[in-house]
Amino acid sequence: MSICTTCPYCGVGCGIKTDGITLQGDTQHPANAGRLCVKGSSVLETLGDQDRLLQPQVNGEGVSWDRALDEVADRFRRIVEEHGPDAVAFYVSGQLLTEDYYVANKLMKGFIGSANIDTNSRLCMSSAVVAHKRAFGEDVVPGCYEDLELADLVILTGSNTAWAHPIVYQRIAAAKQVRPHMKVVVIDPRRTATCDLADLHLAIRPGQDVPLFNGLLTWLDDHNGLDRDYIHAHTEGFAATLATAREQGNDWATLAEQLGVSQEDLTTFYDWFAACDRTVTVFSQGVNQARNGSDQGNAIINAHLATGRVGKPGASPFSITGQPNAMGGREVGGLANQLAVHLDIDNPEHHAAVADFWQTDTLATENGLTAVDLFNAVESGQVKAVWIMATNPVDSLPEADRVRHALMACDTVVVSDCVASGDTLACADIRLP
Repeated sequence: MSICTTCPYCGVGCGIKTDGITLQGDTQHPANAGRLCVKGSSVLETLGDQDRLLQPQVNGEGVSWDRALDEVADRFRRIVEEHGPDAVAFYVSGQLLTEDYYVANKLMKGFIGSANIDTNSRLCMSSAVVAHKRAFGEDVVPGCYEDLELADLVILTGSNTAWAHPIVYQRIAAAKQVRPHMKVVVIDPRRTATCDLADLHLAIRPGQDVPLFNGLLTWLDDHNGLDRDYIHAHTEGFAATLATAREQGNDWATLAEQLGVSQEDLTTFYDWFAACDRTVTVFSQGVNQARNGSDQGNAIINAHLATGRVGKPGASPFSITGQPNAMGGREVGGLANQLAVHLDIDNPEHHAAVADFWQTDTLATENGLTAVDLFNAVESGQVKAVWIMATNPVDSLPEADRVRHALMACDTVVVSDCVASGDTLACADIRLP
């Protein structure tokens, strides 16, 4: 009998049907409608027992679950009693199920009493979180996959979609085949496989997204491309935003030279954006992981707000993530500066609402340590116990050797993973399957 499940790889979240022996895409699933890429098609290769962690281990010895969990609880309790709740931390992952994310967040923030729980999603999505909160007041992504098939203009920036999100790319390609008038613009310093679909490739210099989209805002103002009624009814601060964008002027030849593209290509992009009411701008890690990633995200969102292209069929800024459940983690407060359902730790009303719902009087009152700072605190001895779940920070964090040395010197390291060996598992005192 086949069961329906979800591909564990990228952020598209494709549906899969499998009986454990054969596998196919779920034709009823809204993300992929039966399509699978090479990553999803190879999921069954992970089901073997080779190099699998099949039993809890304490100090390298196989033990029962009761013994392992008692050991975790005793060590964390001792450290909290001796050094306070901020001496322990969780580092979690966009690979976790939403329910697991929620329980880990509730345990740390609600009952241990510290906000020292952060996620590897911090490295790829926290700048998008900031951009959404600045623009909309909360962390919301107003687009959906169906918008890609309805749009007359699809802009892909900071994303090699063909490789990183193949099913999204296939959806755009299929829509363009049905509707050849659909325009696709790829903004990327490199020529990638995604450019094969592009009507226009803007190979701007790295880090130039803000000037590009500020120039777009100015162009729209100069060419009667703004939705003044929408701006008046639904936005605040537009005059100041436009004034900031105008500081770089409207000399398009100079801007094109700064960006490293031809003036003709630049103004073609601006003309297409002005002309297409149904525009979706897909942005991903190339935007989010820039040193000014939040500003880049806001420059994109501002262009959509100024034209009223938010949350409408075929018209939205659309942040796509790298992991299958980075967004789920954001929904349940998996970042060190959030409570569940996008509520803020430092907002008294939000704090009271969550404390009441969880029936706790120990809810964290201050933001916790974010990913890089968390492991710096392990290195300094401020954090004396860390539980790492479904991620491999010794490989994935910046300055990975420092992370490894910090974990090797840490009082207690717990790692939850499905595999029996790995660079982070090598640092673990307690391993949990």
